[in-house]
Amino acid sequence: MQPDSAPQTAEVASTKDIAEIKSKASVTASPAERANQNGHIFFQAVQGLLYLHLPSAKVMTVEWPHLWEQLQQRLESSAKIWPPNTSVCLMANDRLLDPRQFEQLEAALSGANLTLKRVVTSRRQTAITAVSAGYSVEQQSPALRLSEANAVKFAPLPVVPMLAEPLYLETTLRSGTEVRHPGSVVVVGDTNPGSAIIADGNILVWGRLRGVAHAGANGDHECQIMALQMEPTQLRIADQVARSPEKAPNQFYPEVASIGAEGIQISRASEIAKRGITSGRDAG
Repeated sequence: MQPDSAPQTAEVASTKDIAEIKSKASVTASPAERANQNGHIFFQAVQGLLYLHLPSAKVMTVEWPHLWEQLQQRLESSAKIWPPNTSVCLMANDRLLDPRQFEQLEAALSGANLTLKRVVTSRRQTAITAVSAGYSVEQQSPALRLSEANAVKFAPLPVVPMLAEPLYLETTLRSGTEVRHPGSVVVVGDTNPGSAIIADGNILVWGRLRGVAHAGANGDHECQIMALQMEPTQLRIADQVARSPEKAPNQFYPEVASIGAEGIQISRASEIAKRGITSGRDAG
């Protein structure tokens, strides 16, 4: 009978080890990760900024009405501990949010004296909706782990092997709106002073560019910035920086900014094909 008991002992030990591993994994996971795995929303305060985490759509299917109910309960139970007008960053993960849901979020947070300022998402449509609503946006790679997202401090985006698909925005970027994207950004509309676009790829503004534009944010010197009317507060391509000339030109043409032998230069789009090193105007 002795030989028959050995496999049973080994099996019991194996089950115990698995339980211990699962227990340790649960302990080492961050609170936001544990909440995300359970399909719960989660608030996290970091250096005066309040992060609102939504559970990933891939982790658990949680419909919006349930999340909305969770949010209201969280706000009712803990809103008083946060200072009035605290800025909120929505960590939307891969959830698809529509304009009505953003309106509900803003109304609920406003009722608790909180202000939604920024949205971090891996969904292009959510990013487009957020920008159209006037929020600053950072679109991240869908492969970004939640633990990495928790550490986001909105520094320049990390280098990625391949650029994400272009982000198309049909809107006017208002002052205070910032868009970050790990690919190229196309804006059909104007960008006002005080707005900013930071892209790992190219930037094309089908309108007036009057804010800050940073192309090649991951260090690509070949990237370009294009606009129908170039009046930027500041231009950046990779590690090169330039300001708009103090004296605006008498006439505006579609122009392209790129890095030349003497730094960032701006040339008419019609002349790009035949452009020489000195044919562009200095961006300053």
